[in-house]
Amino acid sequence: MRLIKAGALNRFVISITFLGVACAGEAAGQSIVAHPAGGEEPTAPRFNVESTLVLIPATVTDPLNRFVLGLRREDFHLFEDGAEQTITHVSGEDAPLSLGLVFDTSASMGDKLRVSREAALQFLKTMNPQDEAFLVEFGDQAELSVGFTSQVEALRDKLIMVDPHGLTAMLDAAQMALHEMQKAKNPRKAILIVSDGGDNHSRYTAAEIESLVREADVQVYAMGVFEPSIPGLTQEEISGPRLLSELAGQTGGRAYSASDPNDLPNVAARIAIELRNQYVLAYSPKNQDKDGKYRNVELKITEPVGMPSLKVRWRLGYYARSR
Repeated sequence: MRLIKAGALNRFVISITFLGVACAGEAAGQSIVAHPAGGEEPTAPRFNVESTLVLIPATVTDPLNRFVLGLRREDFHLFEDGAEQTITHVSGEDAPLSLGLVFDTSASMGDKLRVSREAALQFLKTMNPQDEAFLVEFGDQAELSVGFTSQVEALRDKLIMVDPHGLTAMLDAAQMALHEMQKAKNPRKAILIVSDGGDNHSRYTAAEIESLVREADVQVYAMGVFEPSIPGLTQEEISGPRLLSELAGQTGGRAYSASDPNDLPNVAARIAIELRNQYVLAYSPKNQDKDGKYRNVELKITEPVGMPSLKVRWRLGYYARSR
């Protein structure tokens, strides 16, 4: 893929106790810039914010599935429980990322393990020096193989050694990844699940993981080769791809299903490019009640002239703080 740039993006840094958005490397991908900027790029201002901010990652694509860059704050309209909010900042930067890689090593992976590993390794190559990642492997049980690190070599060396064995405790692995993600140092957080099917050996239920995902400030992506038509699969295995799709959609991520294992490296590249071409919208909720309730978020965009039918995906909500 290639990156099509028609101008420079406005850049800024948000300084807050838990948030530091800074310019990082540029990922190779196919995208377009909605608002070309002319002249010299402005100096990056710095904002100091004391109030609580909610961060909503969003991805905007055109009808050709190209990423649309360069949208401005006034192009976005964000609603919380139906009430429009004031967006304080919009960043289109490739900010540092905290990633959790959740990798299926169950026996069902079989011959697919090699190409799945290749896809995961290709994804790790896109990491920037400011990024960090951890690795959770799962077969019969979930195991944190490598804790948070910026050393890609540690993750790569561990992946090279994995062998397929056991059943599939995917939900337990998702729970472990969500727990580990609480240690993340970066505001942008994502979990990538690499698996070939549904769960058949977890202690946690789908409902419990769905609840945890709604509470977590993290995007979920999934990729794999799913085979729901094979006779003898359990209901959990059959519903696995749908569950992953629901989890991903709730967080603004996406689940990709490859019909051929050899397509997985391309899928990994697509996810990496998407994570590097996202917006992060920040706002201070008008509803400041610390009631611990779930707040639904809706995002709309004003389409620039000549760019109709844009598609946007975003984090669908969050839990307010409790007293």
